Amino acid sequence: MKSLVLAEKPSVARDIARVLGCKQAHKHYFEGKQHIVTWALGHLVELKMPEDYDRKYETWRLEDLPIIPKKMGLKVIRQTSHQFRAIERLAKRPDVKDVIIATDAGREGELVARWILEMIGWTKPIWRLWISSQTDRAIRDGFRQLKPGVQFERLYQSAVCRAEADWLIGLNVSRALTTKYNDPLSAGRVQTPTLAMIIEREREIQSFVPVPYWTIRAKIGSITAVWERHGGHRLFDQDKANRLMTRLKGQPARVTSIKRKRKSEPAPLPYDLTELQRDANKRFGFSAKKTLSVLQRLYEQHKLVTYPRTDSRYLPSDMEATMTERLLAMKSGYEDVIAPLLAKGKAKAAKRVFNDDKVTDHHAIVPTDERLNLSRLSTDERKLYDLIARRFLALFFPPYESETTTAVFDIGGEMFVAKETAVVNFGFKAVLGKEETDAKPTLSHLAEGQTLPSVQLEREQSFTEPPARYSEADLLAQMEKYGLGTPATRADIIERLVETEVVERKDGRFYPTKKGKQLIELVNEELKSPELTARWERELEAIARGKGNPQQFLANIRRQTQQLVAEIKQSEQVYKAPNLTNLTCPECGALLKERKTKDGRMLVCSNLQCRYRRRRDPKLSNRRCPQCHRRMEMHEGKAGLYFQCRPCNIVEKADETKRIAAKGSERALLKKYSASNESFGVSLGELFKQALSQKEE
Repeated sequence: MKSLVLAEKPSVARDIARVLGCKQAHKHYFEGKQHIVTWALGHLVELKMPEDYDRKYETWRLEDLPIIPKKMGLKVIRQTSHQFRAIERLAKRPDVKDVIIATDAGREGELVARWILEMIGWTKPIWRLWISSQTDRAIRDGFRQLKPGVQFERLYQSAVCRAEADWLIGLNVSRALTTKYNDPLSAGRVQTPTLAMIIEREREIQSFVPVPYWTIRAKIGSITAVWERHGGHRLFDQDKANRLMTRLKGQPARVTSIKRKRKSEPAPLPYDLTELQRDANKRFGFSAKKTLSVLQRLYEQHKLVTYPRTDSRYLPSDMEATMTERLLAMKSGYEDVIAPLLAKGKAKAAKRVFNDDKVTDHHAIVPTDERLNLSRLSTDERKLYDLIARRFLALFFPPYESETTTAVFDIGGEMFVAKETAVVNFGFKAVLGKEETDAKPTLSHLAEGQTLPSVQLEREQSFTEPPARYSEADLLAQMEKYGLGTPATRADIIERLVETEVVERKDGRFYPTKKGKQLIELVNEELKSPELTARWERELEAIARGKGNPQQFLANIRRQTQQLVAEIKQSEQVYKAPNLTNLTCPECGALLKERKTKDGRMLVCSNLQCRYRRRRDPKLSNRRCPQCHRRMEMHEGKAGLYFQCRPCNIVEKADETKRIAAKGSERALLKKYSASNESFGVSLGELFKQALSQKEE
């Protein structure tokens, strides 16, 4: 009898199959003496769409909302159904005794596998492979310590609740907004409060009025001291600043106090996903999506780092014994740092990083014991690995120590303060590449009561500044602060805001668009608040821990869905699509909208039932207008390819046979005409004859 192993991706399945000795390679699986290893392709099964319950929902109508099925159903995703059918056949083999879920060890990974098993109707035992790295050793150890599937039943329930809640709220609210205001408008429990934060910051910036202020500095030899009162150093009254300058001019400076304070700063903890995304954005300008993509390659393909989608920055205590092996594996890339550590004997990381109570489903992101070969990494992979590696190496170094000297001067009865910091021990900052220059001390020769006659006063005018627009790092920090999304989903949420054209990314900062500003006025107040999704995440986490009630959670979501849709239906708000043009659709007569896409500027019909679209700057064909002889524009419409000369108002339908034959592609010809050739008045065989004869000519 054999165990069926279900991985999430083909690449992971290959690694597992190799470790387990499954050498028989088939199209959809690998087989060995004890295991059959197959894979999903991400999700193979999804929640049914409204039209799967009733065909009338294919047409979006406000009166049909809300759509709340009594029981949410599942369906196989058509595009990847071939792989699902293959898994189904394997599951029904009489020699398969149980299944081992080897998808990503997290909420979504659990959902991927469990939905497949549910659709198959699986009734045999379930085991769980739960590992945090993809090295051969981790896979072998994981298979020796398989966990009963029942231990993860609550995690699965949490995943189902999340999926159904997002479907009910997101789909119904988005359809309600879209049909009421006749423009594609998307809303959801995470993306809407995130958009609200971006727009609120924009309001703060637009309403900001700069206020002038003045600072007064005293040059006392080589020392610069700043005027200060009640902890503040800004004067918002110009007359007061002028009077101070006049009164203090020519006054000596007397040292009233000198204080020295030692500071010890321990090495930072290793990265969780969100902090890594923030640092990669600050250092390299990586988007959150790009960081996750590169990190996934380091985890799956190169096996150099542990599981990426983690919200923990701690390590379990049993990992303490693996530190030396990890350092040895990294040595080729960081020998100058690691060699001295190993020369002292067994290297020890900071004790505070090992804390079982603060490790969630996964521990912090750290290097694995896979041998490092930097030459195999791309430039982006090397940059990201270096961030992770140096943060990990910092754990083996002593704290950064500095001494700050604060000198307080009395000049004409006013207080002036000078500070300087000297490095005592660079400690971990030496390996992080954040060494500070040890500036020449200027306060060390001072003594209390000393009077310094040479004082030169300077006054500087500045203006208060508005808050900066959010960078990706800022936005990730805000989303983490308010519990918006999870480390695994935040990157996709940010990209979704850009794709739906409610925000724009310019020079690494986020700007709300006209569409985004209008949308936030239309959407329900409850959806704008980060408290809603934060509450959801707390409840979902409670369900995963066995302390929440999934049935109660979904009952509340259904009630909330009805309330949100009712509010939109009753709303008297007005919306105008900001990208409407004065051009009309040639197929239905509605106004065209201009959209920016990766293919350039496109004109799309504002009528949601019409699929017309064309490039704003259309491609010019080699066909000439029979009247003015200009090159004609080339368009694709419902009736197929056609050419147009706008000045002469001439439209000609393309000769599809000649066009495809000219490309020399019988396969393209087949694809074009196999579904329907009746409208062309000739048989497919006849088209082939025409095409081939034209090629020969």
